[in-house]
Amino acid sequence: MIEDMAQVHMTEAEVASDFAAVLRRVGHGEEVVVDRNGEPVAIIRPADPEPRTLSELIARAAQREKDRGYAITLDADYASDVEQIVRQRKPWTPRSWE
Repeated sequence: MIEDMAQVHMTEAEVASDFAAVLRRVGHGEEVVVDRNGEPVAIIRPADPEPRTLSELIARAAQREKDRGYAITLDADYASDVEQIVRQRKPWTPRSWE
């Protein structure tokens, strides 16, 4: 995750009129905040560059919880189910349809 990302505010009309320009900015690492009537309604940011590990996703969720002031609770049974799935997973080898 990019921590010191440049942030640009654009109106809804600006974004709608040249979405390709918005995507170019995002592609260069900027975060675009879309404003409607002076209020932010959306944030367009670069996609994560690579898949995350489960521990990275949990840490990211915890950081967002802290940043945004809401609580995320993970049911203990669900957590153990996910851990079991991760431990038992096998490489995916799709069948060839030749």
